Amino acid sequence: MIPRSRLGTDGPSVSRLCFGTLTMSASQAALPFDEGGRLLSYASGKGINFWDTAELYGTYGHIKAALSEVSELPVVSTKSYAWDRAGAEASFGKARLETGLEVIDIFMLHEQPGVLTILGAKDALMYYIDMRDKGLIGQVGISTHAIEPVIAVAYARGALGAEDVPDIVKEFDLGLLREIGVVHPIINMKGIGLLDGFAQDMENAVKAAHSAGVGVFGMKLLGGGNLLNDFGQAVDYGLSMECVDAFAVGMQSEREIDINARLFAGEKITQEELTGVVSKKRHLHIDDWCTGCGACEKRCRSGAIRIVEGRAVVDSDKCLLCSYCAASCPEFAIKVV
Repeated sequence: MIPRSRLGTDGPSVSRLCFGTLTMSASQAALPFDEGGRLLSYASGKGINFWDTAELYGTYGHIKAALSEVSELPVVSTKSYAWDRAGAEASFGKARLETGLEVIDIFMLHEQPGVLTILGAKDALMYYIDMRDKGLIGQVGISTHAIEPVIAVAYARGALGAEDVPDIVKEFDLGLLREIGVVHPIINMKGIGLLDGFAQDMENAVKAAHSAGVGVFGMKLLGGGNLLNDFGQAVDYGLSMECVDAFAVGMQSEREIDINARLFAGEKITQEELTGVVSKKRHLHIDDWCTGCGACEKRCRSGAIRIVEGRAVVDSDKCLLCSYCAASCPEFAIKVV
């Protein structure tokens, strides 16, 4: 049985294995809504009651398709790049309309690199807080590839002293950050994908945030596939962290769901069972019609894409397979395969 954790002091009980729906999106597996819905329903039957999505992913339809088939309503987390009140209201309305959910359990500011961007999106954050206070959002949070925002939340919650945080964190009134109940950061044993530090730094930051009652659910446990050769060690690292309530893992088949469910339940998996899943290493594919416009290079915060001789080139050691670059491509020339 997959263990469950309380997502923060005031949060819901969630399975430690969260189904990350990015991998069924149009920029990756491009699963039809009904097929993705069947996978989510299958995962629910395995005890996975926590599903993560985002406006960017375009997977609200998959969630809606699954909701009519499950016996237990899932905890659904989503996120948006909205920065003002009007944008936040539109994103919230879209999430409710396209999932069919009246209440969104977790609504987050998407991919925040630092406190400056969080405070720049304060009007959106305040809208989500208002919806939370009206009972239409369960918890408000942030997703991030950086350590600084997690430190800022921990500091605002009183879990860190001024001597423990960067000067930039101390320059702002962080009262609004006390309202953040969930953080969704990159966590893996080598710190792959972090913008501003190392694995141990993030571990220290999430420990502090969690000690202050903030819910923590990690992403990129396998570093966008870069830790597949160290699969067992990478999973053990994540599951040993008591300060992380759950990990979002992308899955594209019943077999992948079965393997991950067993791993998170503490069962032993043989090397033979792992071979089919681990050997399926995905990569970022750039089609021949790439025009070299540079939109993907500007969008990639991991520095994994460069324009070389008029064409996008990928550094697989840095790529997290987030496929956010694909959403920025005007020629639809990028996909995770």
